[in-house]
Amino acid sequence: MLNICRADYSLPVHAEALLELLDHYASDPAGGGAPLSDYVRTHLVSALAERPFMFSVLAFDDDKPVGLINAIEGFSTFACKPLINIHDVIVSSSHRGQGIAKAMFAEIEGIAQARGACKLTLEVLSGNTSARRLYEKLGFDDYRLDPALGEARFMQKWLDRPD
Repeated sequence: MLNICRADYSLPVHAEALLELLDHYASDPAGGGAPLSDYVRTHLVSALAERPFMFSVLAFDDDKPVGLINAIEGFSTFACKPLINIHDVIVSSSHRGQGIAKAMFAEIEGIAQARGACKLTLEVLSGNTSARRLYEKLGFDDYRLDPALGEARFMQKWLDRPD
């Protein structure tokens, strides 16, 4: 039986599920190809719990964790409303193609609407065609303001590279 829920970081079962799924994702080439560091494994759940603008949604198949989305509330200055950035999307390879990501996104959308958010945002690797197809089916599109200026690009600059 599939259960989709907002994570309660104080519940050990939710904390363990989050770390297990995120470590699985981080170890995959699409997630960087390296497991979570000991520092991250020790501090991540408490760091998330300290930040009210962060939340996670978990999917369980009976008692087995099979899906995770981490999300961050940001702010759209153009709309003067919150927005929700989808930061991590993980579905266990054994459970892909069963509508789990779609169900987790529905939960995220409900939370976003309750927060008064104007939109959802996410980043996806250009080579991750299966994820991109899913996101397009869910109504996501490339970010652009003026088509003549092209699509936005996600960029980064490390200030303190994680272990």
